[in-house]
Amino acid sequence: MSKLDDLTTQALSKEDQELLARHAEPGYFAQAFGLFRGSLSWVMWLVYVVVLITAALSLYAFWQLYVSSDALAAVKWATAGLALSHIVFMGKNFMGSHMEANRMLREIKRVELQVSLLRAARP
Repeated sequence: MSKLDDLTTQALSKEDQELLARHAEPGYFAQAFGLFRGSLSWVMWLVYVVVLITAALSLYAFWQLYVSSDALAAVKWATAGLALSHIVFMGKNFMGSHMEANRMLREIKRVELQVSLLRAARP
C-alpha cells in the first residue's frame, strides 16, 4: 500500500474500512473467470473457443513441420503454424485487454465509493 492509501484508511471509520475491505481487488483467476460473465460474455466465450481451436491447429501444424522431410512442405507447415499462432496471441491479447479494462473499472468504482464515504462523513 502507498502512503496515500494509509492516510485514506486512517481517515475512514471502522465500518467504512470493513466496507472497503469487502470490495478489495479479486485474485487473478477470479478476474479471468469474470470475463465470462456480463454483457460481453458471449464474445469472450467465442474468442476462447476460437483460441482453443487455433492453438490445437497450430500445434498440429508445428508437429507436421517437425516430421516433414520435404522442404516445401516444411515451409508451408511453418507458415500455417505461425499464422495460427498469431491468431492465438491476438485472441489472448484481446481477452487480456478486457480483463485490464474490468480491473480499471473496478478501481474507479472503488474510488467512487471512497469519495462517497468521505463526503458522507463530513459534517
